[in-house]
Amino acid sequence: MTLQLLGCDFSSRPTRQKNIVIALGAKQDKRVQLLKLARFDSLQGFGDWLHQPGDWLGAFDFPFGLPRELVQHLGWPLAWQACMQHYAALSREDIRSTFAAFCDARPVGGKFAHRATDGPAGASPSMKWVNPPVAYMLHAGVPLLMQAGVHLPGLHPGAKDAVDAQGRPQKIALEGYPGLLAREVLGARSYKSDDKAKQTPERLIARKDLITVLEHGQTRLGLRLKLSHAQRDALVDDPSGDTLDAVLCLMQAAWAQGQGAPLYGLPKTMDALEGWIVTA
Repeated sequence: MTLQLLGCDFSSRPTRQKNIVIALGAKQDKRVQLLKLARFDSLQGFGDWLHQPGDWLGAFDFPFGLPRELVQHLGWPLAWQACMQHYAALSREDIRSTFAAFCDARPVGGKFAHRATDGPAGASPSMKWVNPPVAYMLHAGVPLLMQAGVHLPGLHPGAKDAVDAQGRPQKIALEGYPGLLAREVLGARSYKSDDKAKQTPERLIARKDLITVLEHGQTRLGLRLKLSHAQRDALVDDPSGDTLDAVLCLMQAAWAQGQGAPLYGLPKTMDALEGWIVTA
């Protein structure tokens, strides 16, 4: 079965200025070719795309689960699907006030609860509602995947109509995190900003350096990115880094494809409530 690969840079409040970006690609041996970029300025448009026919394996830049410590403290369901259904039914204000109360009751330096994957990935806690608002990204993104019948390995089996004649999933989603791959290459150097005042020559150079390393296959993923000249220019010339982040997630999806079913590189010991960031 040949799966199209995709990487998704997600926004919980997409607009015409701040799109959800999908990088579509294909892997052959150790080479990953970027085929095209797709953009969505609404959650509705993104959700409609997820429902379209087609086989794919994707890495999505938003958390797929909450910390077990937090869920237990709040008395929410401890099974992943039931927990996500409960979470989806809350408003963003409910989420903010509930999580703020949890943090307020904890000591300085330990305000947030963390998932087991946060440390190895260097990721923000998935309960964080600002800078970045990943709690809202989870709240917006995971229900769209579930509604589209997408298979989330280790978490959610997906809908029966989203499998092929042999019962294999047609749409497979993994939690990606572009910052993990970017930091491997750049260390602490920043390569993006939504703030125009911070869209500096130094960040432009960092994007060029990051792309060059990906093209040469000089990361622990062992994969080479194949770009056209126009695609390379498009990645370099996006100071927000959204298109490059989608491509970084595409590379993580390609690595996962190489690991194969059923977990696509996720650890067998991962917490089935919290989820795990692929390649962490």
